[in-house]
Amino acid sequence: MDAQLALFPEEPTEPSPAAVGPAIVPDSLRATAERLPEALRMGTSSWSFPGWQGLVYDRRASQATLARHGLEAYASHPLLRTVGLDRTYYRPIEAADFRTYAEAVPPDFRFLVKADRLLTSPADPETYGVRAPNPRFLDAAYAVDRVVGPMVEGLGAKAGPLVFQFSPIPPNLVGGTRSFLRRLHHFLAALPKGPLYAIELRTPAFLTNDYARLLEATGAAHCYNVHPSMTPLDRQLGRISPFYQPALIVRWMLHEGLKYEVAKERYEPFDRIVDEDRVSRDRIAVAVLDALIAERPAFVIANNKAEGSAPLSIFRLAERISRWAVSPDVSVAEAPAEGDVRAS
Repeated sequence: MDAQLALFPEEPTEPSPAAVGPAIVPDSLRATAERLPEALRMGTSSWSFPGWQGLVYDRRASQATLARHGLEAYASHPLLRTVGLDRTYYRPIEAADFRTYAEAVPPDFRFLVKADRLLTSPADPETYGVRAPNPRFLDAAYAVDRVVGPMVEGLGAKAGPLVFQFSPIPPNLVGGTRSFLRRLHHFLAALPKGPLYAIELRTPAFLTNDYARLLEATGAAHCYNVHPSMTPLDRQLGRISPFYQPALIVRWMLHEGLKYEVAKERYEPFDRIVDEDRVSRDRIAVAVLDALIAERPAFVIANNKAEGSAPLSIFRLAERISRWAVSPDVSVAEAPAEGDVRAS
């Protein structure tokens, strides 16, 4: 779990927000940012990584310092116009906490918020090793009171997608696929209109035509994800077309064949590309262009565990998208290699 504001209050932090500033942005990345449409927002799944010195931050600072004071510097980067709030997945936060985040970023910045895992886990996630029923699973009243309400009040116009991440679920634990989708449909239909809701599945069996229809009926979006536990991205895109989504939402999370713990050990301190995943990058780039053609907003979040360094993954993806946007007749195979960014 990545540190974010107030997640580790026992850790000492420097008292001044000036403890860290933004890194110098190369002219080439500024030029790339200027070529990208405003409807595209890209960013990382958190911002508190000391290894991002020189990429996002002007100096090395502790994780706790970055969690509290790094967001303003992060949000000043022209290619980082959104960020994931993972802290909210582990427990809900108050509107005042959301407001603190909102005050640290410019007006056109948006947050991708992960909903409380109590809403998306049929078994109580707090009872480790014991499969106890979770009474908050798909509880719309709890979602409105503890998740949606505080987010809308605290973030206001800076609220981006609210993502409900469903970790792998044995279908028989929820009465089968059809039963799960019926409950999900009722849950989404009961939420207040206005916010952009997104569903991130990690169970391939749930990616069905019925799932596609419930998204259309409720106005929710599918959160495409690159994760070994889920159907490959190209199959998700084939089943759920970006052309018909209210927004394109992509989370590029974990390199194929790795577990989070292994990836963390392999990739720390997250300052360079270690395992390049050009296939995923190109597929995401094409999906973004498809969404933009359909005049849909697009959000792309990268994790350090995707290739080794989330900011570098975003910078390379931005270069790929900008080149294709300028030369749409260039195919995936013919597209030029990315610019000069750090790699192992």
